[in-house]
Amino acid sequence: MIELREVHKSFGRKHVLRGVNLRIAKGESMVVIGGSGSGKSVLLKCILGLMTPESGQILLDGKDVQQAERDAFLARFGMLFQGGALFDSLPVWQNVAFRLLRGRLKRPRAEAREIALEKLRRVGLGADVAELLPAELSGGMQKRVGLARAIAAEPEIIFFDEPTTGLDPIMAGVINALIREIVSEMGATAITITHDMTSVRAIADEVAMLHDGKIRWSGPVSTLDDSGDPYVDQFIHGRAEGPIETLR
Repeated sequence: MIELREVHKSFGRKHVLRGVNLRIAKGESMVVIGGSGSGKSVLLKCILGLMTPESGQILLDGKDVQQAERDAFLARFGMLFQGGALFDSLPVWQNVAFRLLRGRLKRPRAEAREIALEKLRRVGLGADVAELLPAELSGGMQKRVGLARAIAAEPEIIFFDEPTTGLDPIMAGVINALIREIVSEMGATAITITHDMTSVRAIADEVAMLHDGKIRWSGPVSTLDDSGDPYVDQFIHGRAEGPIETLR
C-alpha cells in the first residue's frame, strides 16, 4: 500500500534520510525503530507530504504522494501524535471530532458529537469526559482521547508517533492493547515509530530499523530476536556496547 524508493531528505548539511527503501502492505502494522534523531519522524512527515524529499519516490497505492490532491489524500490518514497535541481550549469531544466539524469530512454538529462519544467509548472513556478540557485529564486519558481522534474519521492508514511516551508501564500496556485491537478491527494499515520494545512486540506485524539514514533491517516481529544484525541486536537489548556509537 505504501512504498518508499531511495528516499533522501537533508536539512542543510545534515543528511537525515540517505536512501530509504520500505514497503508496507495493506492492513499491515509496521513499526519503525531507531535511535533519537535517526529520522523516524521525518520519515512520517515525508509520507504525509508535509516534507518534500530531495530525491526518491513515495507511493501510496502506486501513486506518487507529491502529485496527490491534498485534501483527498490526507482524508485517508489518521494520526496519534507523540505529545497528544490536543487543543487545550476545546472540550474533549470537539478534539475527537475536530476533522468532522470542518473541511472535507464535515458532518452536522450533533452527528459529529455522537461519533466522538462512540469513539471515546471505544477507547474506554465515558460520556462524562466529553465536556472536560484536556488539562483536566491524566496523561493516560489524554493519550486515549488522541487515539479516539485518530480513528474518528475511519481512516485507512493510521500513524502512531511514540504512542506510550510518558506513560507508566500499566497504562502503556493498555494503550498498546487498544492500538492492536483497533487496527485489527478497522483493517487499517498502521505505521508506528517508537523506542519502546514492549510496544514493538505488542503492536507490530513487521519491524524496520532506521539507522544512519537507511533501513538497516526489516522483517517479521517474530524474527526480531534472531535478526543476525548486530545493530538491531544492540538496540533491542539496550546495550551500551556495540556498533551503535553512544555518548558517554
